[in-house]
Formats: sequence, structure tokens, C-alpha cells
Amino acid sequence: MKAVRYERYGSSEVLRVEGVDRPTPGAGQVLVKVVGTTFNPVDAAIRAGHLQEVFPLDLPHVPGIDVAGTVAGLGDGVERFAMGDAVVGFLPMNAPGAAAEYVVAPAQVLTAAPKAVDLADAAALPSVGLTAWEALFEYAGLAAGQSLLVNGASGAVGGYAVQLAARAGAVVTATAGPSDADRMRGYGAARIVDHTATTLAEAGVGTFDVVLNLVTTSPAETAELIGLVADSGVLVSTTADADPDPSRAVRTARVFARSDADLLAELVALVDSGDLHIHIADRRPLAELPAVHAAAAEGRLPGKTVITV
Repeated sequence: MKAVRYERYGSSEVLRVEGVDRPTPGAGQVLVKVVGTTFNPVDAAIRAGHLQEVFPLDLPHVPGIDVAGTVAGLGDGVERFAMGDAVVGFLPMNAPGAAAEYVVAPAQVLTAAPKAVDLADAAALPSVGLTAWEALFEYAGLAAGQSLLVNGASGAVGGYAVQLAARAGAVVTATAGPSDADRMRGYGAARIVDHTATTLAEAGVGTFDVVLNLVTTSPAETAELIGLVADSGVLVSTTADADPDPSRAVRTARVFARSDADLLAELVALVDSGDLHIHIADRRPLAELPAVHAAAAEGRLPGKTVITV
């Protein structure tokens, strides 16, 4: 089978499209014929070697933590799935990934794929959808009636966060550029701050019960975000640690997303009911994954990119 993999840590240049043996599922595992995976920034960080202590790899390594495809083989003890089932999942970070024609996945990370979207596009749901949900409701404890700022709302996690928060009854302010403003309003954002034209401080947005930060920030920018958290509120970030402010009972949390098939099944149900929308910025074939990594390093990706297999 064909796969994209790398034999050493480094830039996007270490990625190669190669012919490799098709894996065989062991006990508790499912062989998935991959239809789609995605590019995630964490894929690049792992490839570059920045997360070796957290996610050690057995090289060579195939990236791709999101998977959408069909069941092509079942290991011993797997009874939840049948051959041909369409599935999606958030794979273990340091296991062989889905940038390949086939991947072996633990059965417990998979769930039935949504029927309302193309199967390849469903790959854009697992890791970022779970990150959004967990950040809002597990880390921040967001509740109906609370105010929320999503900093970086037009990104993959941000789009889901705006939708889930608005659906939960929160009042959402989203930072987004002009090209994404209408989409954010459609997702339920009550206010849009054009980050290309003004800073949050200049916009006079006030304070929020919850601030969700999804972009890389400098120490000064992080401090500014802390200042936007109301007393007894919380800053949750996917990008960096931040110091709490005990004088105002402001707490902070760094999000580390976990795979959860039951929760993913709930997100799938929302997609199928039309209550959660999957936004795809681009679709690229497997052979172009090295170019996608290179474009991401140069800041040229248009948004969530699905890799079709």
C-alpha cells in the first residue's frame, strides 16, 4: 500500500510517499481502509521532533491522527463493527497514522461515521471537534447564559467551538477576518471582532466568563487575554500555558485533547441532525501531504485541509 511517512525528525522535507506493507489488526483492533485524514498542527510539531518526550515515536512514522474510512478487517474480540462499516476516529498521537491507504486503529477510538457528509470530509471532525467540546465543557465548564470569547474562531477548532457554545446557550464573541464573519454569524456568534482591523483592547469588548484562546500568543498578548476574563472566570488555551490571577479568582487551563468515541458519536449525531456543520477549506490528495506540511510551515494553509486517500 502507499503511505506518507518519515524516517527521521525534521522539516516537511523528511516526508516521503512510499510503498509499505499493509498492516494486520491484532486483538481489539480494526483495519480501516482510509478514505480521508487531515493535516493538524500537532502532526507538524511531532514530525519536527518538538514533542518527543510527550509522544515518542517508533520511526519510520506515518502521520495523521484523524481517520475516516471503512472497516476492512477485524481483530480478535472486536464485535462493535462489521466489514464495510463507515467509521471515524481520533487515533493515538504516536501510533501509526492515517496518511496511508490502510491503518490499524484501536476499536475503542472509532465510532460510526456521519451520513450527512462525504466520508472523506468526516475526517475533519474527530480531533478538532473533540478538542472544542472538551475545552468548553470539561476544562471551562461553560454553561448557558455565560459569555464566551473565542480567539481564533475561524480556525478548525474555533468553528466547532462557536457552534457548540451557541447551541449550549452561551453568548459568543468571535474573532475572525471579513471572509469568515458571515460563517461565524451563521454558527451563532453574537458579535464578531475583525482581528485584521483592530485589537481586542481597541474593540472594547469588555470581559467574559470564559476566554478560549486558539492562536499562538506572545506573553503580552496572553496577559491581555487574562485581563479580558471576568472575576472568577477562566482562560482556556490550546496553544500555551498561562498564569492564573488568584487576586480575581481567575483560573487558567491548557487543553490536551483526548480521544473519546462516545463523545465523538454525540458530535456525529449533531452533524447528522444539521446542528453541527463541518467546514472544509481545502481537499488535497495523499501524495500532496508533504506540500501541505510545507504550506502550513509558511502560514499558507487556507484552513482545515482534508487529505483524500
